[in-house]
Amino acid sequence: MKYLRFGYITAPVLGALWLFVIATTVSVAMSFATGAAFRPSFTLSVAIGALLGFGALYLQSASMSAAAAVLGLAVTLAAGAAPVVVGDGVGLTALALTALATGLGAGVPLARFLDEMPAGALTRHEFEGAVLKFLMGFGYIFFTALVVIPFYVMVMTSLKNQSELIQNPLDFSIDLSQGWLLFRSYVELIRDFRFGEYLWTSFYISVLTVFITLAFAIPGAYAVARLRFRGRAAFSRSILLIYMVPMIVLALPIYIAFSMTGLRNSIAGIVMIYPVTTIPVALYMLQGYFRGLPAEIEEAGLMDGLSRLRVIWLITLPLSLPALASVSLYVFMIAWNEFLLAFMLLDDPSKFTLTRGIASLNSSEIPRQHLMAGSVIATLPIMAIFLGLERFMTKGLTAGSVKG
Repeated sequence: MKYLRFGYITAPVLGALWLFVIATTVSVAMSFATGAAFRPSFTLSVAIGALLGFGALYLQSASMSAAAAVLGLAVTLAAGAAPVVVGDGVGLTALALTALATGLGAGVPLARFLDEMPAGALTRHEFEGAVLKFLMGFGYIFFTALVVIPFYVMVMTSLKNQSELIQNPLDFSIDLSQGWLLFRSYVELIRDFRFGEYLWTSFYISVLTVFITLAFAIPGAYAVARLRFRGRAAFSRSILLIYMVPMIVLALPIYIAFSMTGLRNSIAGIVMIYPVTTIPVALYMLQGYFRGLPAEIEEAGLMDGLSRLRVIWLITLPLSLPALASVSLYVFMIAWNEFLLAFMLLDDPSKFTLTRGIASLNSSEIPRQHLMAGSVIATLPIMAIFLGLERFMTKGLTAGSVKG
């Protein structure tokens, strides 16, 4: 490893590896976006990447490195010797975007990786810092791809018609000239497959689950955090034991019990069983937050003549709004995305939740674009809620991590 601790060796090695990562990323992205054939060239990526590494080492400027990378890759692409191999029939615009994306994606990060790196011997801190920056960049790209690619395929498939899917099921480009006709699958879902009803059913079941969960979790978590009783420590440590039993193991007993009591195939049964899966995690999250609140504030309220319930209502809950918001959001997402219990207990299409409705689309008689459109409809609301309230969720989850 000590032989790598020289700037003139580390820079080209990181440059070669990074350009191959970028070439692979750009190839995948352009293939999905245009439907044409793009593939990375390992040999050319390594050779050109090593040169870019040398350039970034000596330029020590992100803008200069990016400009040099874009210009160099444009020339190599025009000459047919670029790190991204382009298939036949690719237009000039796609070629320009390929060169621009590859150049910017390679030049700017490389300058960051090699920032202030000397050309000679490197200290351990300088070497490890450059390697860690490279690994961090690779991690960002890798995990972003894991999330974005399936969602992109899902969205693009939902915008296709049946003939396009049959002609080329792997073409995920989009024809914008169709205008609003691109969304015909969504219109048909709402009009012909009752997805508007499924959305409403999932929404109010999720909201009811949140209220029921909080109604049980708040007093339970407060009791564990503040009151003294025998078995409190054991109860506190065993709250999450229910999650050690997979839900599929409980599926048959739940099905039998609900069938015998007439709760199967009813919204009431779903509303009763969902909180069973959410109350333990809500208890666990809230008790940690309640423990972090200063007990002196509640004691002052008790000394002023407030009852324990009024202390909870007037003092504890207002101070716990971040935690309550995060727990509510988390419980809502669990209820919204729950599938197993809904699939097992609901048979009447008029009572389907959204996830159960999507499962009903998984049939050879229903076009695949309808299934993908249903998945998009189920994903977008919860994604919007999470992204909009993510800072509250993070604040609530971490606020009780430090006591005092």
